[in-house]
Amino acid sequence: MRIYFDTVGCRLNQSEIELLARQFRAAGHLIADSAAEADLVVINTCTVTSAAASDSRQKIRQAARAGGASIAVTGCWATLEPEAARRLPNVDWVIPNSEKHHLTSTVLGMPVEEFDLEPLARQPLPGLHQRTRAFIKVQDGCDNFCTFCITRLARGKGRSQSINEVVGEVRAAVSGGAREVVLSGVHLGSWGKDFPMPLHLRHLIEAILMDTDVERVRLSSLEPWDLDEAFFRLWQNPRMCRHLHLPLQSGSAATLKRMVRKTTPTAFACLLESARAICPEMAITTDIIVGFPGESESEFEESLAFVQQMNFAGGHVFSFSKREGTAAARMKGTLHGSVIRERNARMREVLRQSSLTYRQKFLGSLAGVLWESCDEVGRQGWRLHGLTDHYIRVEACSPQPLWNQISRVRLVQVTDEGMHGEILDVGE
Repeated sequence: MRIYFDTVGCRLNQSEIELLARQFRAAGHLIADSAAEADLVVINTCTVTSAAASDSRQKIRQAARAGGASIAVTGCWATLEPEAARRLPNVDWVIPNSEKHHLTSTVLGMPVEEFDLEPLARQPLPGLHQRTRAFIKVQDGCDNFCTFCITRLARGKGRSQSINEVVGEVRAAVSGGAREVVLSGVHLGSWGKDFPMPLHLRHLIEAILMDTDVERVRLSSLEPWDLDEAFFRLWQNPRMCRHLHLPLQSGSAATLKRMVRKTTPTAFACLLESARAICPEMAITTDIIVGFPGESESEFEESLAFVQQMNFAGGHVFSFSKREGTAAARMKGTLHGSVIRERNARMREVLRQSSLTYRQKFLGSLAGVLWESCDEVGRQGWRLHGLTDHYIRVEACSPQPLWNQISRVRLVQVTDEGMHGEILDVGE
């Protein structure tokens, strides 16, 4: 049987479809490049915003139109709206997050023990979800109560993978050729807190650095209240990617309080100061929500000014999305759509400018770039796209394809989305 995997949403969803793909491979099945070539399509859905839920439904409809494959739907949207998922065309299985780890055995009608033995070497997914970086799920669920977030309801309480499990996954990724791993979780910074003898995320990272040969370790989103100076000292190791994604959500103290975020603008600024004191080149990116219920003009201006002061390397701006079942959905003070759109545009412009300023600091410098894609462009050879460890997107030309290789590159021009580079060696 040929299986195609698709996903909407976060890096955790990407790590989950990579794990499911490995399980199907271990059971003797093949991974397809597209839904049209598949006998089975597995779609990992998202519902963090109304747009993500809509995208999830659209993915299912697209897979159904592509051919006659059966569809198995899982993930956050399918967990919260299972009946709506069952009504979509060609959907034969709706598997909630709590049963996702049994999806392969459920669909195949065979016990897990028959295929889930020693970890297979990781193979990148073909097609649109091909990545040189391996996404490793180390934690799931969340014990926070942010008033805007539906994910906690869809994912349940926080729970951590053991050090041995994670190290085994990293080794499997490395044996499959991965040069970089991305540690992922719903509340990644809470890793280890649910153990009988609690541990901190830094203990997991120290074990990975000590017990594996992976060349680069990157972290997905981290809440800005789980970290301290001891954690930032991990970046004294050059294998740690100099990039932190720390969701602020708002630069207004009053808005943060209504969001029930466990930080303040002052505490967040101190955190960034600590990180930059140990690693001055650290790229710090963030998420911001505009138009949260009750966000006054003065609160928005406070948030805008704070974001500007933080000198982020980039970020995402989200217009508030009302999610039924969350506390924010019941709050008064809903803003008009035109006001939210105007604030979104202004916030995006501030982050665009700060991202540009950050990248300009690297003009003329050398960086290691992991090439993620190669496009043949005729006489020029190949156009390569990849990432520095700072998460700067780099484009360069090469006489040969260098997919999944790390090259030494001189960064010569800032572009709208990243930088142009000149390859000084072909890597290895």
